[in-house]
Amino acid sequence: MSEPLWKTHPLAWKASGAFFEWKKKKLFYKISGEGEAILLLHGFPTSSWDWKDVWEPLSHKYKLFTLDYLGFGFSEKPKDGHYSIFQYADQAEFLLQEQGIKEVHILAHDLGDTVAQELLARYREKISGQRIGGPEIKSVFFLNGGIFPETHRPRVVQKLLNGPLGFLFSRLVNKSSFQKSFSEVFGQNTKPHQEELDGFWECVSNGGGKAIYHKLIRYIRERKIFRERWVGTILDSPVPFAFADGLDDPVSGKHVVERLLELRPEAKVYELKGIGHYPQTEAPEQVLKAYLNFRTNV
Repeated sequence: MSEPLWKTHPLAWKASGAFFEWKKKKLFYKISGEGEAILLLHGFPTSSWDWKDVWEPLSHKYKLFTLDYLGFGFSEKPKDGHYSIFQYADQAEFLLQEQGIKEVHILAHDLGDTVAQELLARYREKISGQRIGGPEIKSVFFLNGGIFPETHRPRVVQKLLNGPLGFLFSRLVNKSSFQKSFSEVFGQNTKPHQEELDGFWECVSNGGGKAIYHKLIRYIRERKIFRERWVGTILDSPVPFAFADGLDDPVSGKHVVERLLELRPEAKVYELKGIGHYPQTEAPEQVLKAYLNFRTNV
């Protein structure tokens, strides 16, 4: 029997990818497979390594593209960098343009959901004649994330990082405290193995990640400021979309599903019982089944 995919070390993931230059900064990316293009967008505070458990199966059917945004994973993490949803969307668009991708499906999680919402907002502007350029987005599949800022339930750690003394708190974060708080957003019976926790910490701390931890979380403020723009893409999406949610997620769980169905009763929802905030690592088989079901009906 082969080793579980969660044992894939982040450095092996890094070795299978490459780097592209964006505004004189090096960003990590990875491409695999053949077929229709899927852009996979990761969440906070982790990286593209989050997709490790669904990557190979999806690559048998589709051509996959992913990246670590500036400040995340194996991309550069400048202390004076500008960390913003708009910048992350720019980086994703740049990668697709460099690869000659004109049509793309999106699979997103957590912070990546908001990046996807910004890309959708741009696509709406494109089809209405207000914007030139950017890929044609064919569909979007969201995993646990704050698609409605009013439903977001930040953890204590997130509140501290996002507060006025966040720069001080970020210095106190260490491997032990990170792994403890990180495990709390997983389902009761789907906690990450120690080796997997070590991998997540490797991606977060690599390249001086701790020094900018408090800056990366500022996207929570952006969600509130630009709520109308980004929630508008959910209320009036120009493309088919679905939402798969680990219901036991304390941050973006069942309450987000309820809000989505309140605003869009006809929305396609996949409820993952007993699963927390990282369904793609906690229940990859369920995520793959849901995603393939969604794509079959798009």
